[in-house]
Amino acid sequence: MDGQTIMLLVFVFIIAAFLGVELISKVPSQLHTPLMSGTNAISGITIVGAIAACAINVDNHVLGMILGGIAILFATINVIGGYFVTDRMLAMFKKKEDKKK
Repeated sequence: MDGQTIMLLVFVFIIAAFLGVELISKVPSQLHTPLMSGTNAISGITIVGAIAACAINVDNHVLGMILGGIAILFATINVIGGYFVTDRMLAMFKKKEDKKK
Protein backbone atom coordinates (compact mmCIF):
# COMPACT_ATOMS: atom_id res chain seq x y z
CA MET A 1 0.00 0.00 0.00
CA ASP A 2 1.39 3.37 -0.90
CA GLY A 3 1.50 6.42 1.35
CA GLN A 4 -1.44 8.18 -0.29
CA THR A 5 -3.76 5.24 0.29
CA ILE A 6 -2.74 5.01 3.95
CA MET A 7 -3.28 8.74 4.46
CA LEU A 8 -6.72 8.50 2.83
CA LEU A 9 -7.68 5.59 5.10
CA VAL A 10 -6.46 7.46 8.20
CA PHE A 11 -8.43 10.55 7.09
CA VAL A 12 -11.62 8.50 6.64
CA PHE A 13 -11.09 6.88 10.06
CA ILE A 14 -10.66 10.24 11.80
CA ILE A 15 -13.72 11.75 10.09
CA ALA A 16 -15.80 8.68 11.00
CA ALA A 17 -14.68 8.92 14.64
CA PHE A 18 -15.61 12.60 14.89
CA LEU A 19 -18.95 11.99 13.17
CA GLY A 20 -19.73 9.07 15.48
CA VAL A 21 -18.98 11.10 18.62
CA GLU A 22 -21.06 14.01 17.34
CA LEU A 23 -24.05 11.81 16.49
CA ILE A 24 -24.01 9.86 19.74
CA SER A 25 -23.76 13.03 21.83
CA LYS A 26 -27.02 14.28 20.26
CA VAL A 27 -29.04 11.21 21.28
CA PRO A 28 -31.27 11.76 24.35
CA SER A 29 -30.48 9.53 27.31
CA GLN A 30 -33.90 7.82 27.14
CA LEU A 31 -33.10 6.53 23.65
CA HIS A 32 -29.44 5.70 24.18
CA THR A 33 -29.82 2.10 25.41
CA PRO A 34 -32.34 0.97 22.77
CA LEU A 35 -30.39 2.68 20.01
CA MET A 36 -27.03 1.25 21.06
CA SER A 37 -28.36 -2.27 21.62
CA GLY A 38 -29.87 -2.24 18.15
CA THR A 39 -26.75 -0.94 16.48
CA ASN A 40 -24.56 -3.42 18.35
CA ALA A 41 -26.71 -6.27 17.10
CA ILE A 42 -26.54 -4.91 13.56
CA SER A 43 -22.76 -4.65 13.78
CA GLY A 44 -22.54 -8.32 12.89
CA ILE A 45 -21.58 -6.92 9.51
CA THR A 46 -18.25 -6.07 11.13
CA ILE A 47 -17.65 -9.77 11.73
CA VAL A 48 -18.22 -10.50 8.05
CA GLY A 49 -15.80 -7.71 7.10
CA ALA A 50 -13.14 -8.98 9.51
CA ILE A 51 -13.47 -12.53 8.18
CA ALA A 52 -13.21 -11.21 4.62
CA ALA A 53 -10.12 -9.19 5.57
CA CYS A 54 -8.49 -12.32 7.00
CA ALA A 55 -9.42 -14.36 3.93
CA ILE A 56 -8.04 -11.76 1.51
CA ASN A 57 -4.67 -11.66 3.27
CA VAL A 58 -2.83 -12.01 -0.04
CA ASP A 59 0.75 -12.33 1.14
CA ASN A 60 -0.14 -14.34 4.27
CA HIS A 61 1.37 -11.77 6.62
CA VAL A 62 1.31 -12.85 10.25
CA LEU A 63 0.47 -9.33 11.43
CA GLY A 64 -2.56 -9.22 9.13
CA MET A 65 -3.83 -12.52 10.49
CA ILE A 66 -3.33 -11.40 14.10
CA LEU A 67 -5.10 -8.07 13.53
CA GLY A 68 -7.90 -9.83 11.65
CA GLY A 69 -8.33 -12.31 14.49
CA ILE A 70 -8.47 -9.49 17.01
CA ALA A 71 -11.05 -7.70 14.85
CA ILE A 72 -13.19 -10.83 14.73
CA LEU A 73 -12.91 -11.25 18.51
CA PHE A 74 -13.89 -7.65 19.28
CA ALA A 75 -16.74 -7.64 16.76
CA THR A 76 -18.09 -10.87 18.26
CA ILE A 77 -17.93 -9.41 21.78
CA ASN A 78 -19.76 -6.32 20.49
CA VAL A 79 -22.56 -8.34 18.91
CA ILE A 80 -23.01 -10.60 21.94
CA GLY A 81 -23.04 -7.56 24.24
CA GLY A 82 -25.69 -5.95 22.05
CA TYR A 83 -27.92 -8.99 22.41
CA PHE A 84 -27.45 -9.07 26.20
CA VAL A 85 -28.30 -5.38 26.50
CA THR A 86 -31.39 -5.83 24.32
CA ASP A 87 -32.54 -8.84 26.35
CA ARG A 88 -32.05 -6.96 29.61
CA MET A 89 -33.89 -3.92 28.26
CA LEU A 90 -36.84 -6.02 27.07
CA ALA A 91 -37.00 -7.81 30.44
CA MET A 92 -37.68 -4.45 32.07
CA PHE A 93 -40.93 -4.15 30.11
CA LYS A 94 -42.32 -7.63 30.85
CA LYS A 95 -45.29 -7.86 33.21
CA LYS A 96 -44.33 -9.08 36.63
CA GLU A 97 -46.10 -12.18 37.90
CA ASP A 98 -48.54 -11.74 40.76
CA LYS A 99 -46.88 -13.10 43.93
CA LYS A 100 -50.20 -13.57 45.78
CA LYS A 101 -51.11 -16.73 43.83
